[in-house]
Amino acid sequence: MDQRPLPLSQIRSLVGPQNVLTSQEDCACYGYDASKLAASPQCVVFPETVQAVSELVKLANRHLIPLFPRGAGSGIVGAAIPKGGGIVMAMNHFNRILEIDEDDMIAVVEPGVITGDLQKRVSEHGLFYPPDPASLQFSTLGGNVAMCSGGPRAVKYGVTRDYILGMELVLPTGSILQTGKKTYKGVVGYDLTRLMVGSEGTLGVFTKVILRLLPAPEAVRTMMALFPRIENAALAVSHILKSRIIPSTLELMDQSTLEVVENHLHMGLPQDCEAMLIIEVDGREDLLAHDMAQVETICKEKGASEVDVAASPTDRERIWRARRAISPALGRIRPGKINEDVTVPRAQIPALIHHIRRLADKYRLTIVSFGHAGDGNIHTNIMLDRKNHDELKRAEKAVEELFRTVLDLGGTLSGEHGVGITKSPFFMWEVGSVGYETMLKIKQALDPNNIMNPGKMFLPDRAFFQP
Repeated sequence: MDQRPLPLSQIRSLVGPQNVLTSQEDCACYGYDASKLAASPQCVVFPETVQAVSELVKLANRHLIPLFPRGAGSGIVGAAIPKGGGIVMAMNHFNRILEIDEDDMIAVVEPGVITGDLQKRVSEHGLFYPPDPASLQFSTLGGNVAMCSGGPRAVKYGVTRDYILGMELVLPTGSILQTGKKTYKGVVGYDLTRLMVGSEGTLGVFTKVILRLLPAPEAVRTMMALFPRIENAALAVSHILKSRIIPSTLELMDQSTLEVVENHLHMGLPQDCEAMLIIEVDGREDLLAHDMAQVETICKEKGASEVDVAASPTDRERIWRARRAISPALGRIRPGKINEDVTVPRAQIPALIHHIRRLADKYRLTIVSFGHAGDGNIHTNIMLDRKNHDELKRAEKAVEELFRTVLDLGGTLSGEHGVGITKSPFFMWEVGSVGYETMLKIKQALDPNNIMNPGKMFLPDRAFFQP
């Protein structure tokens, strides 16, 4: 996409000159995300009102200038990258919690609110916002909605889309759309709210979101279970869920992950176990002891070699220390990684892990797998040095083979990261040609000039329109 000259005087008049950045150095700061991809925009704007967002979008449409909505840039598939220049619309000023309603258990927020900040605020009212992406201390709710973020608690509580009742957004033509209501039920017309959740900034700019909240659980109990064979860990997961106990967290670390964490922390993790589960249950205090005892019994019956139930907050912190140490531990192996968030039916987790081991041997790579066993979402990290072109080529081949296997197992290529740029070459593998063309028609109908976050999800040679 050729870069078009920007009407900077008009842009400044819409948002104020103090809210426009044009220097190369400033623009570079808003040209990358956690994917490590980067492309510099022509300018960065910080609108302060929904009317300013609307007028900016209309201006971009008239001049056929690409627009890239941006939150905190914490995504790892390149969905916030300003590919082809244009305008980054940073939503930093939209950072207010507008309403917390204790009676109806809802919150109304602007998209620039930090997810962890909202969780702290609603907890002061005895309420609970469950979605917990790993980036919650710095990612924004607008970005979470755009990517339909998940997290460890998804096994019990679901993902971001399960807590969005409605929203205000500016469509790619500049019109302001209100979807949904402050009610938990509502079936009038198409579900435009669900359409927008997970749309990765390609269908509009969020300016307000209505969130569903829950009562905060009274207490949490935590357990660690070690398994000599990963098949036994998978059986334990299945039987725990069948027992009518839905853990709030059910995390898995494979043998490769345990090895790298132990080499990093030296905390005594066994090297002969194929899997470790971290299991948490939450809810009423008087029921948790019974639930945790039942989970412990199931793990032992299914072959756990060791079960450790946290008796204090210090014990709980020790158990979680291994899980939180994964990222820094991986950084000591290789300088870079490809982090895929593939998801398979829970029963297929052992088959997936065994296949990943074969890929590691076949392509002479270090691959570690961990993630959310309760919903089959396994984070597969292929460690590499991107400056080593041979190693990068081998890693890319491993990714393609991984994706084909995941689809053969009945899974999906992304459980929570989204498509963005990095997964767009494989998008049609999963959704099929009819699904792809249907989504493309929706994009064309709402964004006829293809200005809203172009270059994401849809491959350029498959898009039937170019500005």
